[in-house]
Amino acid sequence: DPTKRWKISPMDIESRDKWVEYSMAKDKMFSYTDTKQSPWFVVPADDKRRARLNTIDHLLSLIPYEDLTPKPFKLPPLKHDVAYVRPPVTDQTFVPEKY
Repeated sequence: DPTKRWKISPMDIESRDKWVEYSMAKDKMFSYTDTKQSPWFVVPADDKRRARLNTIDHLLSLIPYEDLTPKPFKLPPLKHDVAYVRPPVTDQTFVPEKY
């Protein structure tokens, strides 16, 4: 893809010569470390957006979910203190509003 040429470095070219060794090392590492208690999950990532969404969905599926929606309640009326005067807005530093 010509639009991604700027991302390729000399190291990328060199690593292509070692692709088989890298793949074999990964496979060996998986065979020694992939256990029922702590499995590896492979994410097909040709489509980055789908890979990210599938990963998020998978991770969330591993967390037990219980609906903890709080019961509705009514706030008491806000108390006003006439002696309190807020500082001027010009004396405060605000986060820029970009959205």
